[in-house]
Formats: sequence, structure tokens, C-alpha cells
Amino acid sequence: MKKLFTIFIALFFATTGTLCAEENNPATTLPTSFGSITVHITGLKNLDGKLGVSLYNSKKGFPGKHEQAYASTLKKISSTSETALFENLPYGTYAVSVMHDENNNGKLDTNFIGIPKEGVGVSNNPKIGMGGPKFKDSVFTLDTKALELTVAMKYL
Repeated sequence: MKKLFTIFIALFFATTGTLCAEENNPATTLPTSFGSITVHITGLKNLDGKLGVSLYNSKKGFPGKHEQAYASTLKKISSTSETALFENLPYGTYAVSVMHDENNNGKLDTNFIGIPKEGVGVSNNPKIGMGGPKFKDSVFTLDTKALELTVAMKYL
């Protein structure tokens, strides 16, 4: 019985050591893939103010709470078509939200019922109805090293 127990313990440690060695071996570890997203923004009506582009990896905060976005950029407008680049992103699902802050006050101005007075746009360019665009209609998958998409600005 003692001999059987010793064999069991030896096999246990031998197997555990093998598993640990496999876990630490880079050849058996699955690599995490990363890519970039280039967002082409079209249809800006003027060069006033700044352009805010936000990338979301969940519906939380989409489309207007830019502080909850996975990544954001704010850029000066130099043309009626602009580009924003997000790099080193893990593969996954995302949605993009764009706002044209024409008066440069750092927020999207709306009227008394919440309709934007400044330009807006989201990925996939869905129809914007009551309540604004939904994450599920704007989501896309990054599963390649470089993905390009176009967001058409809308002025309501």
C-alpha cells in the first residue's frame, strides 16, 4: 500500500510539473491579436470647432458619454473629410461615435428635447430615430490587423 501511495504521489508531481511547463512555454500559449481601426469621417459641414471621435467596446455610455469610451481622440478640423486612427486594439467588437463640436465648448449642444444642434455620426451609419443610435446597430468586429470604416456626419 505504501508503495502504491508513493507511485501515486510521484505520478501526481510528474503530471503537475508537465502541465506547469506547458503553461509557461510560449509555443503553447495562444497569442492575443491586436489591430488598428481607421475611421474616415465624411460630410463635415464646416471647419469650425473640433471633432471628437470615441471608440466603445460595450454599450455602456454609447454614443454620447465619451468619458466611458474605450478610447477617444479630439482633433482640430482642417477639411470636410477627416481621419482618426486607433492603434494596438485587441480583437473584439467595437462601435464608433463622432461629434462635431462646432462652437468648441467641449460638449454636444442639443435643443430642449435633446436633438443635437451639432453634427453627429456613428459606425455603420444606421438611421437615427427617436432616442438616438443604438450600440447593437453600430457595432462591428475587429478581427484583422487593419480595419477601415467610414462614418457619415449628420446634421439634424
